[in-house]
Amino acid sequence: MKRKIIRIDEDLCTGCGACIPDCPEGALQLIDGKARLVSDLFCDGLGACIGTCPEGAISVEERDAEPYDEARVMMNIIPQGPNVIRAHLEHLLSHGQDDFLREALACLAENDVPVPDGFSVPLDRPPDGPRPETAPAPADRPSQLRQWPVQIMLVPTAAPFFDGADLLFAADCVPFAYAGFHEKLLRGRVCLVGCPKLDDARHYLEKITEIFRSNDIRSVMIAYMQVPCCGGLVRLVEEAIAASGKNIPLARQKISIKGEEL
Repeated sequence: MKRKIIRIDEDLCTGCGACIPDCPEGALQLIDGKARLVSDLFCDGLGACIGTCPEGAISVEERDAEPYDEARVMMNIIPQGPNVIRAHLEHLLSHGQDDFLREALACLAENDVPVPDGFSVPLDRPPDGPRPETAPAPADRPSQLRQWPVQIMLVPTAAPFFDGADLLFAADCVPFAYAGFHEKLLRGRVCLVGCPKLDDARHYLEKITEIFRSNDIRSVMIAYMQVPCCGGLVRLVEEAIAASGKNIPLARQKISIKGEEL
């Protein structure tokens, strides 16, 4: 495919290396005393490195090149630390590369790497856009919550609402990310919410196991985010079912950081 990509004039390049720190994708290296593009996959063609070359050796041309691969760029950047990650995200944001920005954020999430402090993540969702005439306003939709409390840490193991219940274990980010949470996941279920990364996972395991042992649970659904830490909730519930000695039907629903069912 033809696309914009940088070109380095080797006759003009003195190997000073001034361009290298200003390539947010890590696409440049000094090799044999010259700045080199190590892979077309890493160059987005936006030319952030051009203005830092004192010799004018870098330009942008359009030529046949492999497609830019944001996921591979992020895997190259992540080991370099939060400052480099932040510089790359700000580079994408400032150049209006929203698709690449979303890919970069998804890659961070999939590898359990936090977004650097001080970087605001846009999701391209207007705070209050027009709604179709047929869609009821949120205030007109009844809540599907059937019990209180909902936090795993607070709920009593012998609560009467557990008897004969279909349970929903929801990672606590899910209701914020997934617009269909009430209608598609919560409806008809008793909800338990928690975070396996921030809360006491050992206590969770013991408590959830006791809930399964002490009550007639009909089924279990686990709703969790695509980030790796959320997989801990799935493992906890699976271990608790096994430890209870019961055969309880189990379903899982993964949600992306953009609020999509995966």
